[in-house]
Amino acid sequence: MTDYPRVEADALLENDLRMLVRLSIAEDLRDAMDWTTVCLIDADRQGGCEIVPRGEGVCAGLATLQWIVDEFDASLEVTCLQEDGSALVAGQAIARLTGNARDLLTCERTILNILSRMCGVATQTQRYAEVIASTKSRLYDTRKTTPGWRLLEKYAVGCGGGHNHRSGLHDGFLIKDNHLALAGDSSGPIAASTAAKKAIQWRGANVEHLVAPTMVEVEVDSLEQFRDVISTNPDIILLDNFSLDALREAVEIRDQQNSAVELEASGNVTIDTIADIARTGVERISSGALTHQATWLDLGFDWFDETLS
Repeated sequence: MTDYPRVEADALLENDLRMLVRLSIAEDLRDAMDWTTVCLIDADRQGGCEIVPRGEGVCAGLATLQWIVDEFDASLEVTCLQEDGSALVAGQAIARLTGNARDLLTCERTILNILSRMCGVATQTQRYAEVIASTKSRLYDTRKTTPGWRLLEKYAVGCGGGHNHRSGLHDGFLIKDNHLALAGDSSGPIAASTAAKKAIQWRGANVEHLVAPTMVEVEVDSLEQFRDVISTNPDIILLDNFSLDALREAVEIRDQQNSAVELEASGNVTIDTIADIARTGVERISSGALTHQATWLDLGFDWFDETLS
């Protein structure tokens, strides 16, 4: 199976994370100081805390914890007690931080904000993935992500058992109705099949400039449009807001005419509808709800005395 690359805890993710942390530092400190902490806490006071979930869920974001601490230039030792993708148990610590108490207090909110968001996305993804685990359908995210958080949220989707769709406009062709309309002329939009052929041809002629694997995916909104596109041999056809009956018919047509093309269902995908969609036989189901409907997982700092002599 050819697929879009999975987002990993690599240099690209680290770069995005560090930029977000720098923004967080600017929001909290504005080239000044954490005056409450400076006022009340001695400069050489040592302390310790554990990051503890208040409820069940899926762990995501621990891979970023050391990067956050580094960006704060904090004198802290980081110990991860669990791994990203593992199950969270209420009250069971996932990481421990020890060191300068002022640094702990100053970076507390940024750490909790980032980890709570990522654990929330991972937990939401797992809920969806579990519903279709017994089918052949795979669960995908979308580009409906929080601005600046694209790779972090997609990494969290992977932690929750989902698959990553394209990370951006740079790593795949996805021909949508707006492309067809704007590529047309006064007589109307170009046909989806024409656009698909052009993209496939363009990919072949420019392969050295593309991020591999660069797939061609075409969005269709009717069975008529689907029949027109299937013969062009794209990698994926996205079936936008198809009814269950139309999805089943599209799968039957594909199986008869071009079994190599994968079908992706999108639109009106919720926790209540995803099982019926998966049972139609599509290989892929994409849902923006994995990110834009995810709620934060409640995490807290549980403090303990780490005074050093």
